Amino acid sequence: MPVPLTLRELCADRTLGLRIVSSSADLERPLDWVHSSELDDPTPYLDGGELLLTTGIGPHAGAGPEGYVGRLARHGLAGLGFGTGLGYDEIPDAVVAACGRAGLPLLEVPERTPFLALTKVVAAARAADRYAEVVRTDEARRALTAAALAGGISAAGPAGTTRRGTGGTGKVLAALAERLDAWVLISDGDDRVPYAAPRSAARRAAGLAREIGTVRDHPGRSSVSVSDGGGQVVLQPVRLLGPAVLVVGRDAPFSPVDRQLIGFAVSVLSLSHARSAAVGSAERRLRAALLRTLLTVPGRGAEQVVADTWGPPPDGPVVVVAFGGRGSGPRCAALLETLGRGAPGFHAELEQQVLAVVAADGVDAVLAPAARHHDVRAGVSDPAPMAELARARREADRALDAADRRDRPVVRFADLAGGGLAALVAPDDAAAFAGSVLGPLLRHDAERHGDLVNSLREWLARHGQWDPAATRLGVHRHTLRSRIAKAAALLDRDLDSPGVRAELWFALHTRDTGPSS
Repeated sequence: MPVPLTLRELCADRTLGLRIVSSSADLERPLDWVHSSELDDPTPYLDGGELLLTTGIGPHAGAGPEGYVGRLARHGLAGLGFGTGLGYDEIPDAVVAACGRAGLPLLEVPERTPFLALTKVVAAARAADRYAEVVRTDEARRALTAAALAGGISAAGPAGTTRRGTGGTGKVLAALAERLDAWVLISDGDDRVPYAAPRSAARRAAGLAREIGTVRDHPGRSSVSVSDGGGQVVLQPVRLLGPAVLVVGRDAPFSPVDRQLIGFAVSVLSLSHARSAAVGSAERRLRAALLRTLLTVPGRGAEQVVADTWGPPPDGPVVVVAFGGRGSGPRCAALLETLGRGAPGFHAELEQQVLAVVAADGVDAVLAPAARHHDVRAGVSDPAPMAELARARREADRALDAADRRDRPVVRFADLAGGGLAALVAPDDAAAFAGSVLGPLLRHDAERHGDLVNSLREWLARHGQWDPAATRLGVHRHTLRSRIAKAAALLDRDLDSPGVRAELWFALHTRDTGPSS
């Protein structure tokens, strides 16, 4: 950061011939400008920080040297330059004494040095400072932009493709901290600190929780500045994946140029995340389209696109893992991001589910990172060739449905199938099916005190053999024949059909025991 010219540095310019008269005064004061005036009170026309030049008329008019110098000191002037060789051959003792008591630096300006020469030196120094600020600001903006680009897109996926990086925000914060010699952090909507530079800066968020909440929850875009001892903390809202707050602090106040750089960092971060979100959305749509093609028309080239973009598919059988559960749709993007950090296989969002196609031995490597999303369930298919991906997806869906019903994090289709047909059907669906199929028999038995349901159960259990079933029921086989004929008429079904018998047996079993849950 450029440092303004000081009185000591001005006096060091030998071409000006300046002499320091009050050596005990503060000569390290920044010198904002040079102004000449012979008024007895020039302070209404001064901002403070100037070196005031006089030939001696002002100090000896009005209130005299004591009052004149006192007004200048109280107004915050950088110093008083007294020109000799014009009205006075040397600086009057009264002026020297007054400056000494007020602590106002006093310089002697020789006759050979025109006041304009001092103005030109200070003007040139200010111009150099401003140019240096422009260069510094431009370099800083380039550094922040380069950091965002380097982190936002990282090179070289397979076959010359690109993959989105995740380090852009951290790189921008590191560059901002370096340029401002400050500490920087971002607090998100959950009061977490996902990024900080240096890392130790994350601890500062707790002490600024109230200010962070005020900035984040403000309906408009507002900036807050907080004094921290001799330093300063600046808080600005920034839009990342959600509302967040950029916090920048250091042990010295920030200049207007510094504040501009902080604002530029906010813009870079917002644009970078907006671009990443757009790229991510396009990538998710491409993944979904490719997976839909693999499921519906395998062998039509989608496999090659997947191989060129995300790496070759497994050589052997694959497994489909379906992630979802009640209300999981909004969390699909977060789950995809998690799986994208090194999890094997191909992942895509389809119909409010995240589907992963992995090698049969890579399932655990997909389930492990997904386990961090505690409210998401997973269903795992049996191994299948790529040509039978649709079947594997159906198995994964059924396993996922069972995981959701049983409130279990993972259910594998192999375990589910081992539990019988009842385990594959939702309890409510099975009960509704049983009630619909057996309804006519149940109503008949209730109204006429019949025994058609029990007779049908025993007859099916004996594989349609009349004598064993009749013996079990304690009736004559002709009575049983009459009951089964009545049941067939009420059901309007052909009881000689194996499919009908299977449906009836499932309905009876469901009514008696209910499916496993």
